[in-house]
Amino acid sequence: MKVFGSSGVRGVVGETITPAFVGRVAKAAGSTLGAETVAVARDTRRTGEMLADAAAGGLAAVGSDVHRLGVAPTPAAQAYAEREGVPVVMITASHNPPAYNGVKLVGRDGIELSRDALERIEDRLLADRYETKAWDETGESERVENTRRAYVDQLLAAVDRERIADADLTVALDPGHGAGALTSPEFFRELGCRVVTVNAQPDGHFPGRDPEPVAENLADLGALVRATDADVGIAHDGDADRAIFYDEHGDYIEGDATLAALAEARLDAGDTAVSAVNVSQRLVDVTNRVGADLELTPIGSTYIITRIRELQNEGETVPVAGEGNGGILFPNYRLARDGAYTAASFLELLADQPASAAVADYGGYVNVRRNVEYDSDAEREALLAAVEEYAAEADAEPTTTDGYRLDYGDAWVLARPSGTEPVVRIYAEARDRDRAESLVEGVHDRLLAALE
Repeated sequence: MKVFGSSGVRGVVGETITPAFVGRVAKAAGSTLGAETVAVARDTRRTGEMLADAAAGGLAAVGSDVHRLGVAPTPAAQAYAEREGVPVVMITASHNPPAYNGVKLVGRDGIELSRDALERIEDRLLADRYETKAWDETGESERVENTRRAYVDQLLAAVDRERIADADLTVALDPGHGAGALTSPEFFRELGCRVVTVNAQPDGHFPGRDPEPVAENLADLGALVRATDADVGIAHDGDADRAIFYDEHGDYIEGDATLAALAEARLDAGDTAVSAVNVSQRLVDVTNRVGADLELTPIGSTYIITRIRELQNEGETVPVAGEGNGGILFPNYRLARDGAYTAASFLELLADQPASAAVADYGGYVNVRRNVEYDSDAEREALLAAVEEYAAEADAEPTTTDGYRLDYGDAWVLARPSGTEPVVRIYAEARDRDRAESLVEGVHDRLLAALE
């Protein structure tokens, strides 16, 4: 697809993302879905209200009434879609920097639209073909006030509230000034946890840290865990569909280790887990140990969700899926990433053990990631050609599900273009940091040479 990437469409506001563009996306979505009512929600970004207004205008122009949900986590908007049976246009750029914003489209079942549906919307968008209505047939708009509270109530009903309360946990929370600041503190307190926070004021400038919950952005959370003697630290991205953790010592927990721990708690023999092509050996080890299957997809929630749906239609049981970036799905709960639900699921593991022990069996691997930026389509093509040449020369087994993953037996490296930013991402995993960094460095040097 040319417009919708691995998780909606995103870009820098004022460049690729403008009110006019978002209005056209909304008109294309409304024309294609044909829904009488469509909801619009947004995260806390400075440009969110402006773009939500544009989306609401586009939807009204094609005859859809608009429910304005205001600022809400993406999983809260998805819960609204499922509860009310209406599609949602979510204005968010998730983990991307503050200058970015974007659009994610959710179906009336609360699940991101399938790739087939997105392709139909994209075809209409690229053809500028909309079902606009006469002045007296345009849609009307109303504000909905209880979206966040209804979401918290649903979360409380979906997790083992008593088990978590009995554990008497202190939670250090960093919602990163994002939409989770309006729901997660309340949720964890109502679970019976003592909650201390940092970066918990909604602020679209993200003054405390960038929205992506990676170790280099989360030093304040580690310090808060240590200063308050917390049992666990929890961080969200901008729209709170991801959760990343710190242990009771204030040490960062790799997202791949969390995914492996939660997968082992949910998987039985004969089940299937779904992850992306950058899957850690940690999850491979878990599925082998419990006798479950592992299906790999291109990177991005859209691909993972599409594959889960296919497997479920084939009668397969998929209790857990996701990626090591904190975006985990529990399809028996909802076929969506939900940072608060993921965090509560991890808290359930802490009823019997500290956080460090919960992930102790999933260590032994080191992950390294680096990005190479490009400024034009020509540079992008030069980088991809360099990746292809590097893979052809490497003494490794290649996988081309998404970019090139090279498996060396003791380690692997993956290079692929991002679906949300103008970068080529390089990932590597090995049991030794020097080995992982060496693999990343080899690809990185080749890509930089291609730009000279």
